[in-house]
Amino acid sequence: MFNFRKKMMSSGEIEISDAIAHGGEHEKRKMEEPVGLNNLKKFCVIIFLVIFVIALRTAYLQIAKGSYYAKKAENNRINKITVKAPRGIIVDRKGEQLVTNVASFDLVIVPTLLPKDNILKEDVLNKCFSLLHLTKPEEFPVNFFSSYQPYLLKENITREEAIEAELVKDKCPGFVVEKTAIREYKWPLFFSHVLGYTGKVGKEDLEKDSDYLMTDNVGKAGIEKYWESDLRGNAGSIYVEVNSLGKMLRSLEEKTSRPGNRLVLGVDGELQRTLYREMEKVLAETGAKKGSAVALDPNNGLVRALVSVPGYDNNLFANKIDSADYQSLINDPAKPLLNRAISGAYPPGSTIKPLLGLAALEEGVINEHTSFDCHGVIQVGSWSFRDWKTHGPGINLKKAIAESCDVFFYIVGGGFDNFKGLGAEKISKYEKMFGLGDLTGIDLEGEQKGFVPTPAWKLKKRGERWYIGDTYHIAIGQGDVTTTPLQIANYITVIANGGTLYRPHLVAGISDENTGEVIEEIKPEIIKEDFIHKEYLRIVHEAMRETVVAGTAKTLNELDVAVAGKTGTAQIGGTDNTHSLFVGFAPADNPQLVLVVIVEEGGESSDAAVPVAKEAFKNYFSEEAVENSSEN
Repeated sequence: MFNFRKKMMSSGEIEISDAIAHGGEHEKRKMEEPVGLNNLKKFCVIIFLVIFVIALRTAYLQIAKGSYYAKKAENNRINKITVKAPRGIIVDRKGEQLVTNVASFDLVIVPTLLPKDNILKEDVLNKCFSLLHLTKPEEFPVNFFSSYQPYLLKENITREEAIEAELVKDKCPGFVVEKTAIREYKWPLFFSHVLGYTGKVGKEDLEKDSDYLMTDNVGKAGIEKYWESDLRGNAGSIYVEVNSLGKMLRSLEEKTSRPGNRLVLGVDGELQRTLYREMEKVLAETGAKKGSAVALDPNNGLVRALVSVPGYDNNLFANKIDSADYQSLINDPAKPLLNRAISGAYPPGSTIKPLLGLAALEEGVINEHTSFDCHGVIQVGSWSFRDWKTHGPGINLKKAIAESCDVFFYIVGGGFDNFKGLGAEKISKYEKMFGLGDLTGIDLEGEQKGFVPTPAWKLKKRGERWYIGDTYHIAIGQGDVTTTPLQIANYITVIANGGTLYRPHLVAGISDENTGEVIEEIKPEIIKEDFIHKEYLRIVHEAMRETVVAGTAKTLNELDVAVAGKTGTAQIGGTDNTHSLFVGFAPADNPQLVLVVIVEEGGESSDAAVPVAKEAFKNYFSEEAVENSSEN
């Protein structure tokens, strides 16, 4: 019994103890439960905030910046390769090609083909500049490494340099030999001042037009520069897919390039070459060093020839002229880079006399029959103004032009005794009326205005009043008046065509290089017309014909074509040296060509300028030349 109760108690105690023990754990769990729940809640809040921030960032990147990063990713995946357009060809009036495009190679870097890793990229650049014997730039342009456009390292590389670059291309990703083209001028000296030259694009070109690449060639002078927008063409492009290492995977899209337009000049190539050769010949015979010639079609203003001697080899510039050659050109006292035809400033000498004659007729100062006696000198007070010879009594306008009588034009220009001449103001007025002292507007850069002096200018510039001697000097094309050969030729066209002053231009038309279709014909542009009476133009026209028939240019009578003209000599800065000048047109009864020739320090016109003009007229109006002209 005792034992049983003991056992029962023991068993009960056990149950109670278990109950107490389990109850304690339950109470313990009940006491610990609020702490765990708080931690869980905190954890959930943190998780929620993280997810919320990520969602916001994702939304921002996808919505606000989605297009930006999509474009950036696409650029990283797709590269654009520019396909250069062939430069337009230039031909003369008969279709003779004056310039061609010759294959050449440039060494470039395509930045997006370089390794992406900056350290690796720097190692490649250092190694490859060393392998290719190039000097690494101290710094590259802004955004250089994200650009897919080529960066020029060295232009017009040799065949050996190209082979060397190809041999190391596996070691030098991004270093590429790019095929391009340079200009080759067929007649470098003869046409240098007409065509000009091309060269690699410069900073100023890139600032003007962002479509240029650093490897592009652009016009730097002459026709090449003035007509750049027509000659350059439109570049094409190929879009290619590349991997992360810059290796091309496949071609995606291609846009074909369009060649530049073909320019058809009004220039007669054979006449241009004849004038240049004859000028060189005369320079050698006379000991002179420089000269210029301009030929115009008086019926539309087209330039048939534009020559400046000495010329220069424009192929040197197209091939990237070296320092020694460039220094030789700019230090040459004959200034071969100067286009004397449009930028040379010369006293016009006696070639101004037809203009003075027209001004005097128009103002009623003289008529066709007005005459003066020439004793070889005119005396005003203590001052003597001499003629080049004594012309005798009864010198009228026609004879004064034909024989180049200075005394006649002293009197007509400045007056004498009781005869009132034109005066300085009216002389200036008519010179400007015919385009002197102003730009002609030819399609070339670098043209100079020349200068027409006035009494007001002299007082302001020199603090001196104007004397009658000043008027006498400008009346025969001396003193401070200066003109360009082009200006003289252009004013003579008014006499040749009967009263119209045109804007001279070199380009006659523009055509599509692929199809040959004419894009534009450059129409004649009239500056002014009918500003001088036709009768007065007829009188002076006939007087210029007399210059050849019985005056100072009689050697031109030997030609098969009838020529009208005017000779001239112009003193240089008060020295005994003179420029030799001739201006004329032919055929005299139906002018098709106006020609001006100036030989600097060439002496008498009969010794220098006239012989050049003679050969030019002979060439241009030969039977063969006339037939070829009519066919074209």
